[in-house]
Amino acid sequence: MPTDARLLVRPSLPPGAPGVVTRVTASDAGWELLGMEVRRLADGEAWEHETGDCEALLVVLGGRCAVRSSRGSWPAIGRRPHVFAGLPHALYLPRRTAFTLRAAAGGVEVAHAWAPADRTHLARLVTPADAEIEIRGGNNATRQITSIIPPGFDCDRLVCVEVYTPGGNWSSYPPHKHDVHRTDAAGRVVEADLEEIYYYKFDRPTGFAVQRVYTADGSLDVTVTARTDDVVLVPEGYHPVSAAYGYTCYYLNVLAGSAQSLANSEDPAHAWVKGTWTARDPRVPLVTAEMESEAGGP
Repeated sequence: MPTDARLLVRPSLPPGAPGVVTRVTASDAGWELLGMEVRRLADGEAWEHETGDCEALLVVLGGRCAVRSSRGSWPAIGRRPHVFAGLPHALYLPRRTAFTLRAAAGGVEVAHAWAPADRTHLARLVTPADAEIEIRGGNNATRQITSIIPPGFDCDRLVCVEVYTPGGNWSSYPPHKHDVHRTDAAGRVVEADLEEIYYYKFDRPTGFAVQRVYTADGSLDVTVTARTDDVVLVPEGYHPVSAAYGYTCYYLNVLAGSAQSLANSEDPAHAWVKGTWTARDPRVPLVTAEMESEAGGP
């Protein structure tokens, strides 16, 4: 049976230190497609990479950078100082792309996700203007979802969102799963078989969340405590999250699998709770474009 040691990946660097904060390959995770790493680069520091047979996504978590690539150049990417201060900038790069990312003054923290691609798509810069905000759930299961690469994006497999959960609230709730590929009579995907990574941050250093990953037959039932810069792997099963009271929880959600989709099925034992929701938590949305303007950002 999988253990928390398999599903929980701790950071390899202390907060703020430059370098590779965390890195998980498909081989490390024990699955087929999805990998992710987080890097911090100091002022002017550069990182060179080639995507090979994978499509890639660069999400600026904080700071600014420039990217020059064989598919184009983007001289100014990012503006929020950290994930709790604004909406995301991200860059999608197709397979067989060589690039150099260089940190601007103040440095940059960037998440890099990748998955094999069968086709070559156009490179695309995603800006805060492209990020749609959805308020999902109700009562103390209310949370904010901000799209980066939503279903329907011009790519092969990657899907990516940012999720903000107010302290004391539940997220990914009712528990849902996406570990089999199912279609309806019309051929529409009603559940995709997806590999999933959660990358966590909290608005205070002592923040934490609890995440359970479990299957209906009990072959997998693991509960982990996630802190800032932790990664939780979801190879299968339901995977609800509970944010500790007093701490805003952020996670970067990256997925890849049998379809470029978020189609899922809820745990029938808990789906009934949706009928008890009478209102949404007034604390959401927690992060908006207006926050950057109020802070004096561009």
